[in-house]
Amino acid sequence: MDKNTITGLVLIAILLVGFSFLSRPSQEQLEAQQRYYDSIAQVQQRQEALKAKSEAALANEKEAEASVDSAAIFFNARQGTDSQVIISNNLAEIAIDAKGGRIASATLKEYMGQDKTTPVTLFSGNDASMNFLFYNKKETIQTKDYYFTAIQRTDSSVTMRLSADSTGYIDFTYTMRRDSYLVDFTIQAVGMGDKLASANNSVDIEWWQRARQIEKGYTYENRLSELTYKISGDGTDYLSANKDDSKDVPERLEWIAFKNQFFSSVFLADANFEKTKLVSKMDAQGSGYIKDYSAEMSTKFDPSGQEPTKLYFYFGPNHYKTLSAVGNELDKEWELNRLVYLGWPLIRWINKWFTINIFDWLSGWGLSMGIVLLLMTLIVKIVVFPATWKTYISSAKMRVLKPKIDEINKKYPKQEDAMKKQQEVMGLYSQYGVSPMGGCLPMLIQFPILMALFMFVPSAIELRQQSFLWADDLSTYDAIINFPFHIPFMGSHLSLFCLLMTVTNILNTKYMMQQQDTGANPQMAAMKWMSYLMPVMFLFILNDYPSGLNYYYFLSTLISVATTLVMRKMTDEEALLAQLEANKKDPKKMKKTGFAARLEAMQKQQEQMMKERQNRK
Repeated sequence: MDKNTITGLVLIAILLVGFSFLSRPSQEQLEAQQRYYDSIAQVQQRQEALKAKSEAALANEKEAEASVDSAAIFFNARQGTDSQVIISNNLAEIAIDAKGGRIASATLKEYMGQDKTTPVTLFSGNDASMNFLFYNKKETIQTKDYYFTAIQRTDSSVTMRLSADSTGYIDFTYTMRRDSYLVDFTIQAVGMGDKLASANNSVDIEWWQRARQIEKGYTYENRLSELTYKISGDGTDYLSANKDDSKDVPERLEWIAFKNQFFSSVFLADANFEKTKLVSKMDAQGSGYIKDYSAEMSTKFDPSGQEPTKLYFYFGPNHYKTLSAVGNELDKEWELNRLVYLGWPLIRWINKWFTINIFDWLSGWGLSMGIVLLLMTLIVKIVVFPATWKTYISSAKMRVLKPKIDEINKKYPKQEDAMKKQQEVMGLYSQYGVSPMGGCLPMLIQFPILMALFMFVPSAIELRQQSFLWADDLSTYDAIINFPFHIPFMGSHLSLFCLLMTVTNILNTKYMMQQQDTGANPQMAAMKWMSYLMPVMFLFILNDYPSGLNYYYFLSTLISVATTLVMRKMTDEEALLAQLEANKKDPKKMKKTGFAARLEAMQKQQEQMMKERQNRK
């Protein structure tokens, strides 16, 4: 080792020793460090003490709970195994949970979900709950806290038993009827006379369900999903579908329905429901759900067990005739078909006796639903054609008289002569036997018939998942373009049938405007502008509506245009004017129409009043 190396090593050693000496902690630092370690030890000791104390407290709570439970009627039913019992018929399958003895899921075998491969499940898992509350002097017995035992089980029925002891129990019996979506449900107490409050002859019920979004279109399904109920001896009512809503119902109710667009969960009581509180809350788009429904109510219950409580469930489609048949074999007038919205009273009556029966008849041919809607539209147009023809002829009469009306307008160009001009115009119509209101009554007559199909189509479950042309489901919108952004009032897509309907209405409006000479009249010009604006507004309003509805509207407008063109071609306006001239010469036909006579009398009265005012000045 040379001299330089030795010198380097010595210097390194000196540096290390010096650094160690300079960096060693002071006495104050050593004392602070010791205090830090002591504080950690104290914290650990305190944590261990708290843990021991909490474990002791928890043990005491469990012991106290056990002592309370041991005094409860159904103490032995507090513990059990989570399991389900499946019962079914040819239409539906329901699962009944051992805990609570309640229906935990409902699946409809004949209807598919959006994927078109798995059956529709109305609810399952945590989507729904049902709790029954029984009472005695010591406690409130809530079935949701207890485990039931399945006995007397078959493929389509089961009895779920909540046992107090070997002789006392409460049975929930579920029975599914063949070829029916109705489930019979009975509650009966056996040997519970000394365990339940004999003075309490009712059972309280808490029912909750989070309604799933089953269809593709959230907006329209949400619009037709509403909590509906039937008042005993009266009609149906519902909570708002467009906002959170709640209501305390004082009347007795026959049934309560948690309704989706095409399916419903309905709870029915043989002895009616009382003290009912209903709540409906909106669910956000994209959550996979439409509404949160809940209902609190009570119904008759015999604690002695001599008479069972009879209840029913309906888990099925909102199909008019299916719902109408529910209860027939029980001689019940439940009117569940009210769950299918068919329009206002007159329109509902037309749909009930005309539209539905014709629709079913055509559907029975095995035709595509698009063809069925086409034939339905043609039938409706044929039915209203006499009124359409009368309206057109009234319009044609006024059109051929227009040159004479123009002469009157030239005769009275000043605004102050408007009254005289109107009187002379009405006199002219009266001379030729023409009523300006002649086309209004026929139009009013055909309006309910045209509107009936417009109301029926969105509620027709037969259109669900039925494809036609480019639309893969006539019960929801047919998006030809999906936008990466949201357009106010329109959404994030463009429906082709809605676009066709809009274009057809604009062309129809243009044709109708060409038949009318608005001249320089600013009011008529404004009306013309509004006539073009309305179809554009419909593009935004109806874009989320079912493609079947827009298809019907498109067909109806197209057929109306074609009908008008044909009638125009069939009408010889020169011959029509000659006929009117002949009417003018016939004293019997020169008699004023009722409307014209009343209008002329009013105009004369107003003119007389104006003259009196001028004389006073």
